[in-house]
Order: sequence, then structure tokens, then C-alpha cells
Amino acid sequence: MAYESLTERERTILQAVVEAYIESAEPAGSRRIVRQYELDISAATVRNTMADLETKGFLTHPHTSAGRIPTDLAYRYYVDSLMGRADLSKRQRARIEKELTAIPVASELESVVQRAARVLGLLTGELGLSVGPILAEAVLLKLDFVPIDSGKALMVLTLGSGVVRTVYVDLPAALPAETLAAVARIMNERLAGSSLREIHGTLTDRLRDIQIADPSAEAFVNIFVESGPDMFEWVLGEEDIHLGNVSLLASQPEFHSGARLKEIMELTEQRDLLASVLHGRATSQGSHITIGAEHGTPELAGLTIITAKYELDQVEGVVGVIGPTRMPYEKILAVVECTSSLVSNLVSH
Repeated sequence: MAYESLTERERTILQAVVEAYIESAEPAGSRRIVRQYELDISAATVRNTMADLETKGFLTHPHTSAGRIPTDLAYRYYVDSLMGRADLSKRQRARIEKELTAIPVASELESVVQRAARVLGLLTGELGLSVGPILAEAVLLKLDFVPIDSGKALMVLTLGSGVVRTVYVDLPAALPAETLAAVARIMNERLAGSSLREIHGTLTDRLRDIQIADPSAEAFVNIFVESGPDMFEWVLGEEDIHLGNVSLLASQPEFHSGARLKEIMELTEQRDLLASVLHGRATSQGSHITIGAEHGTPELAGLTIITAKYELDQVEGVVGVIGPTRMPYEKILAVVECTSSLVSNLVSH
């Protein structure tokens, strides 16, 4: 992002104002900045510099207060150019790992991902979130059919990374278990080893020329031939979003107002909106921080979303937090990145 150039003094004072406001949630005055950060300049000089930063769009002041608070632009500049990188201690990492594995089956990716949203909320005081696992690139290891009744069967898909998905399919007639097993063997020969995205796009072509002596089994295969991509349309659908406990935000000054807390609670119900904002983060590298107006929607004004990608084989997704723009970015980014790394490592081991 291109910024209006700042002098070294402006950078120093902007960093001080951002960090002071993150710490206290109170507008930062010039005297406080000089005293707290032991600056070798006068309060008047700080005041003049803060006025310049306000003119450039980095600071604003609420009502008649003499103190300044950061704008979205200030937080973006801080994240991109001023903040350092926090390293978590072994003890902090161990706590995250302990929280992530405090579930019945910690080796299951989906269980760990869901737990990550709650853990991130507890560790940061923000609203934890996790997305996925997104399965479009996951490789099909095998599929099986389990009869449910005379008209339905359950198609069980075993994917890379130990993820299992089930889909109900209609039967043309009551089929014995051995017939379903025979169809499964034939379909595994044609489909196993390919990604769900590949299967979605080529299912009809892969199954079109199958010859089966049993008319009922052939009719069953023809259901897949005729439905084509529709049978696997779900793999390209919405991201599966998990959220932590929104009540954790209630202790923060930004949400002391009942109306503001109600807004964030209503936001958690808008999964389509969250999916649109988070879309693509799982397929791009690294961590992402979006701030306030950058989200392009009024519902997320005043909020920051920090996410980091987890990845295991061809299965991927993100973990992160939603909170007010006034958040300790350096600390929270470190926790989010550590959690994403542990999600991958816990499942792979």
C-alpha cells in the first residue's frame, strides 16, 4: 500500500500513539506521549506533529478531546511498517497445544480446527474463528457405499489427511451389500487418487463407458453419469466457518454498549458475509490482516480480522480472530500463526 511519506519523528510519534491507545483505549495526549515514551522533545513539538499526522489522515480526535486516536490508515501503517515480530515462549506454545488437544480425538483435523476457534478466543480475548477444512484439492483415497434402506445408501468418502465425508445417494432399487461393494470397487478404480475438484469436473467422462452385467448395478452407476458434477457440487460450496465465544468481547471498551455488542452478535449469524470476506485466504500463502474499511462492508467497520493458513497435504483452511481495530496486533498475530502451525503439526503426527 502506498502511503504519504512520514518523517522519522512522525513515525516515532505515530507508533507511540497507536501503542498507547491499544494499551489504554483512551485518546493519547502529547504530555502522556512524552512521559510514557521518554521522548527527548517537548510536548508542544509532539502536539504539532500529531496535528500534522491528523492532516495526513493517520490520527483523529474524538469530539473536543485534546488527545488523538489512530485511524484505520494508522493501524495499517503500523502493521506494515512499524510493529515488530513477537516470539512466543515455549511455555506459551505448550499452552496452545494443550488447549488444542483437550478434545476426545485430537488427531482428527476437523475436531482440531473447530477447537482452534475456541482456543484463540480464550487466549486473545477476541472472537476466535476457523475456516475449513476446504476440501476441493483433497485427494480421494477410497469410497464405500453403506445401505440405509431400500431407496438410499450412504456414500462414504475417505480423503487425504484422514478427513471423511458422507453423502446420501438414491438407489434405483434395493441393492444387496455385495452389489454396492462391486460398484464401489469399479468407481474406486476410476476415481481414487484424484482430487475432489478433478472428480467434480470429470465425473461423467470417467464413468460413461462402465459395463456391468447386473442391470440394477448399472442403473446405479448411471445415476452418477447423469448427475455429473452435481453429485460433487458440495466440494466447491461455502467455507465451513466455526466461531468461538462472542461474549469474550464484552469485556472490551468497544463493546460496553449493548447496541455494539448486539451488532457483533448479529454479525456471527451472517455466515455468507463472513465467507465472502474470508474467501481465498486458505489458498493464498502467509497471514492476513484486514482492518476496518478494508473489508468493504459496513458490518465490519471498526473491526480487524487476523488469519493464518493451516495446511496438511491437499487440505487447507485458516484460523484467526475478529476483534476491534484497537488490538495488540503483534501479540495476536504471533498467537494466530502459532495456532495455525500447531493445527497442521498435531494432525500430521
